Amino acid sequence: MMIGVPSTTRGDVVTDWNQIGITAMVSAGRGQAPMYPDLAYEHIAIYDAVNAIDGRYTPFAVQPSSVPAGASDEAAAISAAYTVLITIYPTQAGYLNAQYAASLAAIPDGTPKTDGINLGHNVALAFLASRADDGRDAIVPFVFHSGPGAWVPPAPGITAPNFPWLPYMRPFAMQSPSQFRADPPPSLDSLQYAEDFNEVKSLGAINSSTRTPEQTEIANFYFDHGPKQTGRVVRNIAAENLLSTSDSARLFAMFYVALADASIAAWDSKSYYQRWRPITAIRNADIDGNPDTVADPTWTPLQPTPNHPDYVSAHGANWGAFTEALRQFFGTRQVHITETSDVTGTTHVFNNIDDLRRELINARVYIGYHTRTATVEGVVMGSKIGRYTAKNYFQPTN
Repeated sequence: MMIGVPSTTRGDVVTDWNQIGITAMVSAGRGQAPMYPDLAYEHIAIYDAVNAIDGRYTPFAVQPSSVPAGASDEAAAISAAYTVLITIYPTQAGYLNAQYAASLAAIPDGTPKTDGINLGHNVALAFLASRADDGRDAIVPFVFHSGPGAWVPPAPGITAPNFPWLPYMRPFAMQSPSQFRADPPPSLDSLQYAEDFNEVKSLGAINSSTRTPEQTEIANFYFDHGPKQTGRVVRNIAAENLLSTSDSARLFAMFYVALADASIAAWDSKSYYQRWRPITAIRNADIDGNPDTVADPTWTPLQPTPNHPDYVSAHGANWGAFTEALRQFFGTRQVHITETSDVTGTTHVFNNIDDLRRELINARVYIGYHTRTATVEGVVMGSKIGRYTAKNYFQPTN
């Protein structure tokens, strides 16, 4: 990791509407993990609309029967994004309508613009129709596991983890939510469990005497809002590399399909294993049956624990998926990545996706949220999903 200065490179309509989409979702109070499937909706529609004009890659979900010659790919992208967002976030109509008008005003009037608008609108509607009843926000029951090792909500009165429907949502690229389910977590009486336990107990405590100031900054750096932080990263990458509208549409779609499926898969493993968080494990080590762990009834993590199980780390899965999407898109691990954090106000710069992954794994230990194994397995899961997505979709037509 290097500390750097945020980039000020330009954007395009795809990056603009990524920011608009994220802003609308945050303003609507959408949860962080569910934002990734919603961003996949938006960017798949953009990709299929733009790709229908460009034709260099295989469509993801929608192939129009006819495409007007000379249709504006920028107008198509704007229209597709707007149609998805106004459909799933009607409460944000005032903001979205204003952004839509401003974006289209920058494109000269004429047949190419009109054809692009109509194409984007129709592709988006067809895509949304294909996702009808896919499980988004469905009401599903949640049955708690019990006994040593079982997840316990972070506060009394909570009857389910956040987003209990997410493990059952129909994926975008994966065949099923469990396709990349993680292997079982270490048994409570194992040496691996004790090593994980003692590491997070020492480094992840709010009053840790072993965590350095640099490690604390790393922990808090990734305490930032996940979709906002990853969105800034991919927008900056697209701008730095001066991607065309077509290439930008493909990058963002590949990126968010991988992130959406990683979220679904991570929640599948969380729901299936229901492994307790470090705060519960450390406070109740007297019942884990492991001679190498010692209970601390007052142990508290650096930041408040989220309301979902430890295994696997969703942050690990998401960042594993997005770094793999970058590797697949650019064909190399040597990708220049600039990250910022609204929490710490600092910037981290990487030239290799593996360095970013290592820092993210450490960060979830330093913050006291996850064992190292939970985040490593999350990164592995996300990497598999990113690779699977790129190998099975978004392929050159020739």
